[in-house]
Amino acid sequence: MATTELSCQVSEEDRERREAFWAEWKDLTLSTRPEEGCSLHEEDSQRHETYHRQGQCQALVQRSPWLVMRIGILGRGLQEYLLPYQRVLPLPIFTPTKMGAAKEEREDTPIQLRELLALETALGGQCMERQDVAEITKQLPPVVPVSKPGAPRRSLSRSMSQEAQRG
Repeated sequence: MATTELSCQVSEEDRERREAFWAEWKDLTLSTRPEEGCSLHEEDSQRHETYHRQGQCQALVQRSPWLVMRIGILGRGLQEYLLPYQRVLPLPIFTPTKMGAAKEEREDTPIQLRELLALETALGGQCMERQDVAEITKQLPPVVPVSKPGAPRRSLSRSMSQEAQRG
């Protein structure tokens, strides 16, 4: 049985909003199968010859991200089916690798996560409007210690700390 597959990839990127979308799916599968009820078998016992022929057909399966699937035999029309909606996460749920496992035993990083990491590496983890901490603190008002209004300012002397301990 021979099978041919056609995949589709779609990607969009909005740099202003820092958004990206990427999708890939198997769009078309064409496979050659034996055709049921279409075979020929002959035997000639005098000549010790046999002849067998099996009819073949091309089965076609077409999928789309809009949950529509078309199935049929090539040249005979396709039957369309609406698939039920399934809630799925865009990325597989992260499961940490075994800490003691060798590198060969670990699972590969999902392709979507690899692309996200590659994007972050390309950006260098830098923000375009980045400011140093010193520049930000210059813009802030000076820090004033909090005190009760009208209370005289006193430093904590030994006698005050003793009063605080007594209650």
